[in-house]
Amino acid sequence: MNKQAMKERLCAAIDARRDEIIAIGSQIYARPELGYKEVHTAGVVQKVFGDLGLEYRSGIGLTGVRAEMPGRDSKVKVAVLGELDAVVCPEHPHADPQTGAAHSCGHNVQIAGMLGVAMALKDTGMMSELDGDIAFMAVPAEEFVELEYRNKLRNQGKIRFLGGKQELIALGEFDDIDVTMMFHSANSERKIGIGGSSNGFIGKLIKYIGKEAHSGGAPHLGVNALNAAMLGLMGIHAQRETFQDEDHIRVHPIITKGGDLVNIVPADVRMETYVRGNDMDAIINASAKVDRALRAGADAVGAKVEIVQLPGYLPRYQADALNDIFYQNAVALVGEDEVSLGGHGGGSSDIGDISALMPTIHPYVGGVSGHGHASDYYISDPELAYIVPAKLMAMSLVDLLADGAAGVAQCQADFAPLYTKESYLKMWEDLLGE
Repeated sequence: MNKQAMKERLCAAIDARRDEIIAIGSQIYARPELGYKEVHTAGVVQKVFGDLGLEYRSGIGLTGVRAEMPGRDSKVKVAVLGELDAVVCPEHPHADPQTGAAHSCGHNVQIAGMLGVAMALKDTGMMSELDGDIAFMAVPAEEFVELEYRNKLRNQGKIRFLGGKQELIALGEFDDIDVTMMFHSANSERKIGIGGSSNGFIGKLIKYIGKEAHSGGAPHLGVNALNAAMLGLMGIHAQRETFQDEDHIRVHPIITKGGDLVNIVPADVRMETYVRGNDMDAIINASAKVDRALRAGADAVGAKVEIVQLPGYLPRYQADALNDIFYQNAVALVGEDEVSLGGHGGGSSDIGDISALMPTIHPYVGGVSGHGHASDYYISDPELAYIVPAKLMAMSLVDLLADGAAGVAQCQADFAPLYTKESYLKMWEDLLGE
């Protein structure tokens, strides 16, 4: 069977499962869960894998799930990813009232699209025509939230990284993967965006330690940790003019605890921040300036400060040959006028870490309205949001794995990894002083 016929059969199979794919996404949307806690969502994935007759492993990185489909030749393996977690957005109309979790970033769409690809391959028996295996991975904890909770898991030895894809790298789940693909929903002028870069970052947990005293009766006996934090924030702001535009530096701290009682001088003040940028050297440079400003705030009032460095995410790196495969299929699906190329995004994802190790793609697909991580985010075009990306990934799998997996070979020849798994893990250890 030629590649075009294979693509047409897969797309028809996805169309046949259209309502089921969208229903899966809606089911996950109604039960948002935060990272490393995605028990219900992982259960949905496991049920679909089971219904398809796929053997799977669960509990990977606490909640991750992986199933595989063997091809007629197992010389290479492509990973198709979806993210299990939601983001914190308590103002969203469908937020969990207890946790504030909401699918205002589209991860429910990713999982449904990934499962749609698995359904189509199973229904058509197409793996017998492909010269490589496919690993379907439902990955936990992409959103870098609940930092104190995750750092506690890290200190307990339950996880090594706060991000799920990083954790799966450390666990060896990508040791046998040659190419990785996934997609992300977006509200954009064009239906599909291919390529482009994103920021990486280092995370920080900050604790200012002062001395309690009665706020009205004896404030002179206290050391105000909140004042120290405020001075630290102003010190960060004073650094902003030193950040170069081309580095896309973003620093956005929040105070998560400002004291205990209004009539006690604050002695325990907590903050969190990212230091983002499009280049790791620039991130490290900006991170040192932020630390210096935070320490200066403590010194100014005689407080102490503890700064815990957290392994953030790497910037997203490009695989041109893989981008081209997706571009050609996107044009075939929606037309050239509806496909954009390139651009830089100020956000971050742990897909950047995968992209430093192997050819990886993370295209953006429309079908949503509102703004990501905001209360107005919702699925406005289910066909574009769910079905088009499933078809795009299925078609691209044909190009990668047909004809002796020539597409994978081309992607690998075109791509120079920045790290091996070992040097990647050592990079984070050295950066964090571990």
